[in-house]
Amino acid sequence: MKDYMAILNLAESENDIRALTTNRPIASIPIGSRYRVIDFMLSNLVNAGIGNVGIFSDSNSRSLADHLGTGKPWDLGRKNDGLFLFNHGLCNLMYTDSKLIKNNMEYIYRSKSTEVILCSSYMICNMDISDVIEAHEASGADIIVVYTHTKNADKEFSNCFTLDIDPETGDLRGAGKNIGVGPEADVCMEIFLMTKDKLTDFVYKSTSLTSLTNFYNLIFDQIGNLRFNTYKFDGYVSCINTVSSYFKSNMDMLDIDVSNDLFRSAERPIFTKIKDEPPTLYVKGCSTSNSLIADGCVIKGKVKDSVLGRYVDIEEGAVVENSIILQNVRIHKNARLSHVIIDKNVDIDENTELRGNEFFPLVIEKKNLLR
Repeated sequence: MKDYMAILNLAESENDIRALTTNRPIASIPIGSRYRVIDFMLSNLVNAGIGNVGIFSDSNSRSLADHLGTGKPWDLGRKNDGLFLFNHGLCNLMYTDSKLIKNNMEYIYRSKSTEVILCSSYMICNMDISDVIEAHEASGADIIVVYTHTKNADKEFSNCFTLDIDPETGDLRGAGKNIGVGPEADVCMEIFLMTKDKLTDFVYKSTSLTSLTNFYNLIFDQIGNLRFNTYKFDGYVSCINTVSSYFKSNMDMLDIDVSNDLFRSAERPIFTKIKDEPPTLYVKGCSTSNSLIADGCVIKGKVKDSVLGRYVDIEEGAVVENSIILQNVRIHKNARLSHVIIDKNVDIDENTELRGNEFFPLVIEKKNLLR
């Protein structure tokens, strides 16, 4: 296998998920009780033996920097190579992601790697990227693109790229955007493998353009000039780019088959920042079923089909169903919640009733602790 480095491009559209990204990028949104969105793609890279990962963020990255630290939980706290976070939160908002990458081309040049894996963070999956690398090297193509086939394109993967693939050769013939006109589509997972020289060519071509363009658009513009091959991934995939997709992804993790697909591989564990917290206290008389509950919680009421982060208190008589409760939230007595997403540091008063539905969950935004 050739020597690969990885770039995680966090210039991901937040237009339909801003209720959860006011103070954080998509990459650091909590998910699955104890993880963050970025943990999945970062773990996929590390499990494939990638030891040099650059993360390019164009938004407020304090929470992301706090979560990643030195990269030790992913074995990326190294003297040589390792984890690098490039935060462009204070840059001109008219910058494109390609210009953000260009501003740190020294990082790419200094790497001894000859090949690059370019990817986004918001695709939730557990993938053996070593298989993708083998397929890329065997294909002889200039670029390989990873995709998944879905029968729910009219409900999921909103505004993701869709691919037109030659069924005989697997080569890419075209790309567009998913606008939900039909149920079946081959959806790009925004994972590209190419040489480092090819990546730098794309970066410098993009900065010569007068119009603003997404870096992935620039890559797809070269269909016809370069040979693009494709790799189909058949496992569970979810794209966290809308509030409803975030809600559905968390609820999916309560399904045993999805849970096994994502978390039960001994060869490909999902790593995250470790926190040594006390175990959750289940008080006599409480009721819990089919839920993911993190450490440090106190459960006195009823929790059903829900996902709870750390230090969530559910008081007597409170009922939480089909909901996502993030860290440090208190649900007071006799409150009733259904299809609700509650961000960090929120108190729900006694006897409050909050209700959304699976397509339009009610979001209670994060409380700022500064007064």
